[in-house]
Amino acid sequence: MSILDLIGLGRGSGGGDEAATGDSATVRKIAAALEDMEPEQARYMAAFAYILGRVANADRVIHQAETATMCRLLREKGSLGETQAALVVEMARQQGVLFGASEDYLVTREFREISTKEQRLALLDCLFAVSAADRSISALEGRVLMQIADELKLDRREYTALRTTYREYLSVLQKPDED
Repeated sequence: MSILDLIGLGRGSGGGDEAATGDSATVRKIAAALEDMEPEQARYMAAFAYILGRVANADRVIHQAETATMCRLLREKGSLGETQAALVVEMARQQGVLFGASEDYLVTREFREISTKEQRLALLDCLFAVSAADRSISALEGRVLMQIADELKLDRREYTALRTTYREYLSVLQKPDED
């Protein structure tokens, strides 16, 4: 047993369920806030929210417009109330800031395993919406979007098709502000 296991942060914490279910600690923590949902739906929404936060935090700043878009998407896609959506977004944001380097891939892989291709495409569309919330998708956000699409095992044609629908927000295609 490692020191991380003793303090509840190790891979073995949680009674061994993690290996059996593929749950990351981040997904479990966020899903716990969704106690009114069935466990599998809560797990799905927790991973969904975390990945939204991942793209919002690509530039290390989560703008108010991105937060509002994330809350709206959780209300629409997960039938969450306003308060519950705000709580889940805040938890996802905090988990991303604290554990992003180690959890980003794990949570995205978990989402891939528990979702259908249609759900993964819908998530990617939501990720573009979050990135465009401040009216500009930066090159950095674009790289994170592509990385997530790769981790979700979506092909480049699917990524490009969605990217095209958000082309007006791509910073590399926007005219610079004239003074």
